[in-house]
Amino acid sequence: MTATAVIAIVDDDASVRDAMGRLIRSYDFSAELFAGGLDLLQFAALDRIACVITDVVMPGMNGFALYDGLRARGFDKPVIFMTGFAEEGSEERAMAAGAACFLKKPFQDTDIIRCIEQVLQVRHGESAP
Repeated sequence: MTATAVIAIVDDDASVRDAMGRLIRSYDFSAELFAGGLDLLQFAALDRIACVITDVVMPGMNGFALYDGLRARGFDKPVIFMTGFAEEGSEERAMAAGAACFLKKPFQDTDIIRCIEQVLQVRHGESAP
């Protein structure tokens, strides 16, 4: 039996963070929730994280700065960007940096799950064929 993948969710909006956590857990992943990028960068068990889902626009440290901070620490796992405030060129910037996916809020639950399954190369029974 393989260990459950741990997904880090970074969003300054508590309602989004909590909803994403419930969704991720409903697909048998583990979720660690963070209110900001610095919280994740200071997380003692960063090496346990299989994938990061981060908001792009957050106070203090935006998603791109978080991505750079993760890479600077040698974290090479997939990073998924999401935003409700897509600025011109932000999707291109994210993909050029190596983002696994870029989702614009609001998105369907299936969109984020499909992206996670794709980057982690896993399938769940709930998935459509």
